[in-house]
Amino acid sequence: MSIALKQVFNKDKTFRPKRKFEPGTQRFELHKRAQASLNSGVDLKAAVQLPSGEDQNDWVAVHVVDFFNRINLIYGTICEFCTERTCPVMSGGPKYEYRWQDDMKYKKPTALPAPQYMNLLMDWIEVQINNENIFPTSVGVPFPKNFLQICKKILCRLFRVFVHVYIHHFDRIILMGAEAHVNTCYKHFYYFVTELNLIDRKELEPLKEMTTRMCH
Repeated sequence: MSIALKQVFNKDKTFRPKRKFEPGTQRFELHKRAQASLNSGVDLKAAVQLPSGEDQNDWVAVHVVDFFNRINLIYGTICEFCTERTCPVMSGGPKYEYRWQDDMKYKKPTALPAPQYMNLLMDWIEVQINNENIFPTSVGVPFPKNFLQICKKILCRLFRVFVHVYIHHFDRIILMGAEAHVNTCYKHFYYFVTELNLIDRKELEPLKEMTTRMCH
């Protein structure tokens, strides 16, 4: 990674503190294995496949946390240019608008400026992944029955960050010389969610043309 890129992706730009895996746990070992695959330059399509003999929930948990950290970082690099004035609606071009609902303050889908939506989104995900009842960190503690449902919702919402960044802020990513990094992260994410069928195909529509060029 170049010095310029290191400055772009420095820790101060991260939206929130990173969630880490505890050394010695099965999930830490899976995380290390997933990272080693990526660092070795292995084909991303192969890197996302569930390793033989491993639990799918563990594999999904590791990736959800990792994608949250990385997408958080990507949005952090452009967040000063994503304002209520530049992005009064959380959208992905003229055809797609995303409304926020969390069954707490926002009980109905509500149109919000992009930065407010992003803040609520990252806060909401952080609460999920730090909840021991959803993402247990102790060995032997089972995942809840609705674990994959929750992860699907998290990944679907993280995909919307990619949609907004690519359609409204990619010029800024290019200016920073970070497009290769963002594209690799997107490809990794796309291969993972399609390999394990974790996002509805219609949710992927906003980036369909770009994805076809990049991933096929």
